[in-house]
Amino acid sequence: MPSTYIKTRAELSHMTDDESDSEGGLRDRQTTGEDRVRMVAQQLSEPQTVNWIADEASWSHEPTKRVLERLVDDGILHRDDSGTHTTYYPDYRRQAMQEAMRLRDSGHTVEELTDRLADMKAQVRDWEAEFGVESPNQLRGTLADGTVDADDEARRREIAREWEHLQRRIEIVGFAIREWDFLTPTTEPTEASS
Repeated sequence: MPSTYIKTRAELSHMTDDESDSEGGLRDRQTTGEDRVRMVAQQLSEPQTVNWIADEASWSHEPTKRVLERLVDDGILHRDDSGTHTTYYPDYRRQAMQEAMRLRDSGHTVEELTDRLADMKAQVRDWEAEFGVESPNQLRGTLADGTVDADDEARRREIAREWEHLQRRIEIVGFAIREWDFLTPTTEPTEASS
């Protein structure tokens, strides 16, 4: 079954007018508000409020909250009431397992994923060497030096975000590689030589 990826509002804001008209209009015609809330909620990388999710899904607060509560009841999302605002976040283990299965089913070979993993790790090593830091937060900490100009500050912030994204991808791709045989769909015979 092919998967459909719907861009979030943040991703749409970085698209050209032509891309936005064709994909944004298509998104709005082919999905309901509930579909968009589900997609946004299941792609969260950190806990978010109902208002944030509603805004990303281009839907109103109350119906968004109802959908999120159903997702909590179904065990797809978790709710955290401990802070100032209630936040929702996916089961990251489930999210990682689904992504690993998508990688396994994508038609890529384990060797291609291994090459991809090596490329991501090389990128992280390049950033560590370039900035003399070991983590995205240490890179953010270099902004306090007062010696960084505005352009370099923006670049470092973007790299820190990308670095965090790559750290998550490295974990998931590594898991998919380690569990390649386990993730084989049950309709296919397991390859002994993988």
